[in-house]
Amino acid sequence: MTKAITLALTEDEAEILVDALEADMEGYVESAKEARGNSNREDVKTFTEAATRIQNLINKIRELLD
Repeated sequence: MTKAITLALTEDEAEILVDALEADMEGYVESAKEARGNSNREDVKTFTEAATRIQNLINKIRELLD
């Protein structure tokens, strides 16, 4: 089981974190597209899963900002 942590951030810090995560996610989305073009199903799965997990984290942080 994953251990939960508590992290105190200002709204600005949370926005910086969201921006960084979005940039990271874009890289995984692009990598998934390239893997799809190369018919590498395992990499498509891996990169898509990573992008989805990052998107879920972004959504979680944004909920706290609203």
